Amino acid sequence: MNLPVASQLRCADPGANVYPVILCGGSGRRLWPMSRQAYPKQFLRLYSGQSLLQETVLRARKLMGSARPFMLCSEAHKFLVADHLKEIDVEPLTIVCEPASRNTAPALAVAALILREIDPEAIILAMPSDHRIADEDDFVRTIANATSVAEDGWLTTLGITPTASETGYGYIRVGGPVDGNYSIRRVARFEEKPNKARAEKLLEGGEHLWNSGIFLFPVGKLLDEMRRTAPEVVDACLDALAKATCTQDYVMLDRAYARSPDISVDHAVLEHTEGAAVVKADMGWSDIGSWHALRETQGADADGNVVDGNVIVDDVSNSYIKANGRLVAAIGLRDVVVVDTDDAVLVSSADHIGRLGAMVSRINAAGFPEASQHSLVHRPWGSYQTIDDGTRYQVKHIFVKPGGRLSLQMHHHRAEHWVVVGGTARVTCGDETRLLRENESLHIPMGTTHRLDNPGKIPLHLIEVQVGPYLGEDDIVRFEDTYGRI
Repeated sequence: MNLPVASQLRCADPGANVYPVILCGGSGRRLWPMSRQAYPKQFLRLYSGQSLLQETVLRARKLMGSARPFMLCSEAHKFLVADHLKEIDVEPLTIVCEPASRNTAPALAVAALILREIDPEAIILAMPSDHRIADEDDFVRTIANATSVAEDGWLTTLGITPTASETGYGYIRVGGPVDGNYSIRRVARFEEKPNKARAEKLLEGGEHLWNSGIFLFPVGKLLDEMRRTAPEVVDACLDALAKATCTQDYVMLDRAYARSPDISVDHAVLEHTEGAAVVKADMGWSDIGSWHALRETQGADADGNVVDGNVIVDDVSNSYIKANGRLVAAIGLRDVVVVDTDDAVLVSSADHIGRLGAMVSRINAAGFPEASQHSLVHRPWGSYQTIDDGTRYQVKHIFVKPGGRLSLQMHHHRAEHWVVVGGTARVTCGDETRLLRENESLHIPMGTTHRLDNPGKIPLHLIEVQVGPYLGEDDIVRFEDTYGRI
């Protein structure tokens, strides 16, 4: 097929036969207010100093014969993905950026089309970037077992032995054994997330597993089946790849990708093939799809509570309470979820936490930016956080990574005053460029071209005071940008 994109990617890893494809989508609703649209849960650090995405990538590195990770994410998150990989010193095979969210079928079609050009015998290991796997040794054993199944030509998924009548997961009904092996079964049917009564029936029957969303696919078999069952997906992906833009770090899919149906690989392919198998897994898996699911993966105290952060409770039971900085005090509560962040607070009964997505939609419809954005806003050069605002003024804390560089820009409606509180800043203001060190400052008049970068080896921290009649982020005229944002 000779896709132009494939020839510009990094070379395949010698000896690799399994290619981890890390799916980094997500709307940021399920763990709101900690996750947001601009910062979905794969970027959260819930169990360690590493994000869920980083834990997923490092877990994949434990597999024998695995290649570097093939990352799939939205255009909006590409810099975050790159930063999280850099933190753990992992170089990806590539980072492919979707111009629109279209679910797992088109995402995996793109991965398969590219990987087949690199290695026609490749096995895709598709993994969501935001799941929890507590027993990584069992994960390694299970993937080794499932890889052998995929190498025999089966479209393979991992099914989790259910431990409760869970309504938040999809289910797989198992069929007969593959080659007499009862730990590897044919897929008889996929079942969408059931109601409670149906979930209890599925659990009692003993013929169903939870659908983990982790797959192993031979690239040729996947594409052959997808051409048969969902040709419009393949056609849109081929067009998007043919017109894609490649840089040293990213593959930017063309907008033709948005023509693909929004459909999962389960519905597009696996429900319509006789060649789907499921490998049973017991590896401490959770998709962390709700605050309830997160609570179940963390150890509760004698009262059934999980508390995290500066939390003091009195007569509280069976509750999840999380504080992010501020003190949270709770008295006389039962079966509640309380999550406090610096700009939003969630309070819900545990029974109603499933309605959180609808609540976030209402918050968004009402025009609150907290639905999609944290007060801490990430940029490719670092981040900024508003620490005070009022009529005609705003104060921000700006963090610039070593080597980070803001765009050359100007503002029509505001002047700025910068005070360095840590590190060294190189500042361009009009025709002058100078260094500012700790406790030094600079005034930037309205309408003046300016730029900030960090030439040092330690982070740069500064306080920015904006003054003017309009202080919106859209009052930025960029003339040059290192990160291609013009």
